[in-house]
Amino acid sequence: MRRASFLKLGLIVPLAMPSLVRAQGLGGRLTLYTSQLEPDAAKTVAAFRARHPGVAVDWIRGGTNQILPRLRAELAAGAPKADVLLLADSLTFEGLKREGLLRPSPEVALGGVPAERHDAERCYFATKLLTTGIVAHARAPFAPTSWADLLKPEARNLTAMPSPAVSGAAAIHVQAVAQSPALGWAYWEKLAAAGLQPRGGNGAVLQAVAGGERAFGIIVDYLPIREAAQGAPLRFIAPREGVSAITEPAAILKSSRNPEAAAAFLSFLLSLEGQALAAEQGFLPADPSVAPPAGFPDPKTITLLPFDVAAASASLSADLRRFASLVGQ
Repeated sequence: MRRASFLKLGLIVPLAMPSLVRAQGLGGRLTLYTSQLEPDAAKTVAAFRARHPGVAVDWIRGGTNQILPRLRAELAAGAPKADVLLLADSLTFEGLKREGLLRPSPEVALGGVPAERHDAERCYFATKLLTTGIVAHARAPFAPTSWADLLKPEARNLTAMPSPAVSGAAAIHVQAVAQSPALGWAYWEKLAAAGLQPRGGNGAVLQAVAGGERAFGIIVDYLPIREAAQGAPLRFIAPREGVSAITEPAAILKSSRNPEAAAAFLSFLLSLEGQALAAEQGFLPADPSVAPPAGFPDPKTITLLPFDVAAASASLSADLRRFASLVGQ
């Protein structure tokens, strides 16, 4: 992991209300642990500091599987450093919430992000949508519009997806489909019988479809959309039954030494400015009023599969074993 720091200190003019966080005369140091890509993390921190120059921000980025062991080692030593976590998926945060490690934060301003996209107890907050849908090669035998289309005889042995043991987005997708009354485990049983091939992460699926080895893939949205913009013979489809989504949640640790600045950081992520920054970085904003990046579907046209994250967190291990048994992993 690499670390970048923005340690200029100063004072800022206070704002008047907790929801207008600039009113609180914010200062001190804030430490962010994030799985954002390094350029995105740097831009996010710089934009926050432009609004709140009195807050010094240290940030450390790495994969969730790197950040969590670091955090747990610090907790075990009684010296947690992070104030804010900004990581990939709600299952991770649900587990941390269940352990009592997250701080309920009703003072965080939600902006235009629908309340139902956040934790009901305000322990973690959705900052964007990374949806999982279908990528199709330009020479695929047909253009799918629904998940059921992947069960057609013409699609047999032509569909790849990331392994849910590798990809957090794929794990959430497996569970969201399994929870869906219209799809359920019966869908996974049928798709496995039709030759579904899990392989590695989302990048491996993209490579398989872009190279013509597979006609279809189950994949996170931004990868094929970015590749298509560069001329790859790919099309991303949000199936009509709905897509699953990881929301790159953000949360304040209960051990935070600067919860006021931490709440300001979360409020910034959910503000119009923060959501526009997410779009600029190439992701679908969680606020449906903010224009998506070029090539993304209109967020108002996207249906999200209902997802009970608490139930999914409790059954994750059993669900992954059940899926692996279906596909022979």
